[in-house]
This record gives sequence, C-alpha cells and structure tokens, in this order.
Amino acid sequence: MDKIKKLSSFKEIVQAMGLVFGDIGTSPIYTIAVILTLTAPTYENLMGVLSLIFWTLVILVTVEYAWLAMSLSIKGEGGIIVLKEILASSVKTGRKAAFATFLGFLGVSLLMGDGVITPAISILSAVEGLKLIPGMGHISITAIILITCSITIILFMFQNKGSDKVSFAFGPIMFIWFVSLFIIGLYYVLGSINIVEAISPYYAVNFMLHNGITGIFILSEVILCATGGEALYADMGHLGSKPIKHAWYFVLFALVISYLGQGAFLMKHHAEGSVLLSMFKDFSTILYVPLLILTVLATIIASQAMISAVMSLVYQGITTRVFPLMRIKYTSSHLKSQIYIGSVNWVLMLAVLFMILLFQKSDNLAAAYGFAVTTTMTISASFMIWIFNIKKHRTKMLFAVLVFFTDLIFLFAVFNKIPHGGFWSIIIAAIPFFIIQLWSRGGKAMHKSFKSLPIDIFLESYNQIYHAGGIIKGTALFFTQNLNEIPPYMVHCIVRVNIIYEKNILISIKTTEIPYGIEISEVDFIADGLSGIQISAGYLEVYDITKILKERGIDEKVIFYGVDDIATKNIMLKIYAFMKKITPSFVRFYELPYNKLHGVVTRLEL
Repeated sequence: MDKIKKLSSFKEIVQAMGLVFGDIGTSPIYTIAVILTLTAPTYENLMGVLSLIFWTLVILVTVEYAWLAMSLSIKGEGGIIVLKEILASSVKTGRKAAFATFLGFLGVSLLMGDGVITPAISILSAVEGLKLIPGMGHISITAIILITCSITIILFMFQNKGSDKVSFAFGPIMFIWFVSLFIIGLYYVLGSINIVEAISPYYAVNFMLHNGITGIFILSEVILCATGGEALYADMGHLGSKPIKHAWYFVLFALVISYLGQGAFLMKHHAEGSVLLSMFKDFSTILYVPLLILTVLATIIASQAMISAVMSLVYQGITTRVFPLMRIKYTSSHLKSQIYIGSVNWVLMLAVLFMILLFQKSDNLAAAYGFAVTTTMTISASFMIWIFNIKKHRTKMLFAVLVFFTDLIFLFAVFNKIPHGGFWSIIIAAIPFFIIQLWSRGGKAMHKSFKSLPIDIFLESYNQIYHAGGIIKGTALFFTQNLNEIPPYMVHCIVRVNIIYEKNILISIKTTEIPYGIEISEVDFIADGLSGIQISAGYLEVYDITKILKERGIDEKVIFYGVDDIATKNIMLKIYAFMKKITPSFVRFYELPYNKLHGVVTRLEL
C-alpha cells in the first residue's frame, strides 16, 4: 500500500513539473547569457552572480511562494486574485478594499503581459541553439526568426484542440529536462568543486558592494532566474500544494546545480550565446542535437503553461464581470483549467509574433523581460504582509517584510529596463488593465441606471394578469440578477404586453468569491405559476445551465432575456457600449438553445 502511495506521489510530482515549472525551468537557457552581456566572466563576477541567483531562488521563490503564499488559499486555490479576495474579505469595504482591488487587477494585467514575453524569449533562445550545430554556425538571424515564428504559430493553431491529449507527456519531458540540467551541471561542478562556495551570501553582498550602478543593472537580469515562480502558487488549485512543493525541492536542486555548472564551465571555456547550450555541446557533441530538441520541447511546454494561465485569468475575469463575455470552448471533460478562448488565443499569438519580430534576439528580449514579473511579486508580497498582519501571524509577517524589501530592490533595479524595451511590458499590461477598469466602471453605471422593480410590487400586477386568464401553455424562463428584483424587460413582457406562461421561472446566476463549488437553491413557490432557481458558482467553475435545468425536470418552451440599448454622452461609456455590442451576450456565453431565445430590448441612459 505504501509503495502504491509513493508511486502515486511520484506521478503527481512529475505532473507538477510539466504543468507548473516550465517557465522557471527554462530560465537557465538565457539568464547567465544575458548577465554576461553586462559583465566579464571573471572569477569574482561569476561567484557574485551565482550567489545572487541562488539567493533570489531561495527568497523570491522558495520563501515568498513555496512557503508564505502557499499557506494562504481559498479552498485550496492560489494566485494573486486569491490573495486579493482574502484581503478584500478582511477589510470588507472602503478605500482599503478599493486599493487592494486596484493592486490585484494591476497584478493580473502584468501577468497577462508576461504571457506575451515568456513564449517569445523561451522559444527564441532555444532556436538560437541551432548555431552550435556543426555546419550551421552561419545560420542567419532571419532563418532563426522564421523558425521561431513557425513554432509559435503551430503552438497557437493547436490550442483549440486542447493540450489535454498531449499533457500526459509534459511531465515526463520536463522530468527528463531537469534530470539533464542536474547531470550535466553536476559534471562541470565536480570539475571545479570550489564553485559550490558561491551559495554563500558573502559573494552576493561583496559583488553588489564592489560593482555600484553596474550591480543594479545586473540585478535587473538576475531576476530572470525567478520568472515563473508565481506559477507555484497560481497552479496550487489544479494539483494541490504538496506535489508542487515536493517537485519544487527537486527542481530547485536541479536549477542550482545547473547554474553552478554553467559558472564552472565559464571558468575554463568561452561561450557564445546561451551558456547552457554551449555547455550541452561541450558535454557531448553526439548528444547535442537530442538535447537541443529537448530544449525546444521544454520551451514549448513553458509557453503552453503560460498560454493556459492567461486563458484561465481571462475566464476568471469574465465570471467576476471585469472582462467582457467571450466565446469559450472547454477542451477537456475532466481538467477544469483546459479552456480555449479564440479571441484571446489569436490576439496573444499576434502579440508574441510582434515581440519576436521587434526584438529578433533573446538578449534583446531580455531587456523587456522582468519588469512585469517583479512588479507582480512586489504586489503579492505587500498583500501577504497585509494579510499576515490582520491574521496576527507575526513570524510569517516578518518574513513577508523581508521578501517585500527584496522585491523592492529588484523592482528598483528593473526600472532601468523601461527605456530599453521594458516599456513594452507596460504597454501590453495596459490593455487588459484598461479593459478591466472600463468594464468595471460601465458595469457600475449600468447597475445605477438599471431600474429593477421590487418583487412584492411586481407581484401585485402579476397576480392580476395571471388570474385574468389568457395563459400560454408551457414554461418560460426569465434571467434576473437576483430573485428579489424583477428586471425591466420582464416587466415589459408580463405587465405591459401581457405575455404570461403557465409556468414562469426566474433564473439568477451569482458568482461567489471562492474558486470552485456550485450551490443550487430552488424557490418552488413565489406566486401561482411563478418560481425561482438560484445558481451560485465559484469564479473558476465550469457549468452547463441547460444541463442543470434538465436535471430538475425543466423543459422550457421559451427563454426571455434583456438586451441593453445604451445611450450615453460619456466617451468612456460609449467605448463600453461599443464593446458590449461586439462581444457575445450571456445567452451565447452559456450556450443556451438559440431556437428558444427571445431578447427584449431595454434602453438605458448612462
């Protein structure tokens, strides 16, 4: 029994490697190579850089995410939105809650910006390894860009098929990747065993004290080793905290040995481009091509994980009503995280291709990479200090303060990237942030102008009409925000036009503050011929309304819903009204039977 349990645990750890650690696991391809564009590979510099990388992985990934963040969850779910929800539920209302919401949305937007840069830099840095294949040293930049773009296009073209069918291979491939990093790194570490001394914080502090402003510039590239660290926490709900933590200890060890191995390699050899790929070639010319193929596969898996994360964030935004409704395809019957949003997929693909064509080299892309990651880490750390202080967890709060100040140092360092391409991560993040602000503001304006009728007043007219006769046989569904208020379109249908069915059912859909779980409550009698159903679902929950209704023996003849005709002079609200027109209505979002639908127009003055 214990053997079966251990086997199952190992399987979960391998699965975590494939779904969680793709981004951080492919950072060794380019991190040290980028740092070496700013400093010479002398003994003192290499020891200092390796020490900085080691302590960055310990403080910003292990302490911040694997320990502190993963101790905070809502029903096992993690991520910056969960931190925002935990905080919002503690401070309730007012300026503090509004500020927490603002920071949360900023963090989400920056993570989406990361979703553009990660595939670009990961795939491009791997394809650049073709230069090290014998006879291909003169391959042109144009050819490398074309190959990178082709891989990117193929990756995005297959998103609508879902990664469920091939995801079983992600874990084993990443496991082989990390084992390769460890074995090859260890080979070079054993050749220069004194390189292990770099884990001492003395070398990191000494390096920063003796390099001044150059040290700050280098620190802005050191952060690349921690990109993807947020995934430990964000993916907690899919796999559970234990498999991710156990996998991280192995991944951390493999990464540290790989970085130390690269340092040991540079003590004796010269490297052009990726130090890791140069090390692969030096280790075995025969194995280099298989290792390069493994590298490309690892970067594709890292990109796939980031694409899935962006899709999940957008879906979360849709269900919490901060993003417009979009057509969604569920590509897996058992993995809730496997969703496909066509509009997001193609916009993301175009953005990734644009970044590849704009920067052309992974070294250039690194100049834009890191700002979004560091800002998100800083926001997460500030949330944790706030939460631990409220919960009176003093020890964790002190460590969160340490992490926060470390994040601030890195944030200060990456500000130098803004004029060198880092502004693109701000521009990219500004798009979802603008949509969130616009959609939230428009939703509030609509709510204020939406003149619902209290149900007790409505029932006076309803009862008169229902008992007067002229009832249409069958069941009619009416969608409403809650069961205590009647929307204007329903007043128009029943009270003004006298359209009344034998059975009339109010359907209310509420998104809860927890990620998963569905609760369905039925009100069998509101009045003669009038009942209600309340569906309360988590913001990451995937559910089928038609199926829920059929399970309750409801066979509707017609479905009524409101169509908003917005009139406004405000330019921002005009943009909101335009976006609302071009995006799917909720009846299309929930894929309700179109042959039963009847939209009733309601004019709203905003």
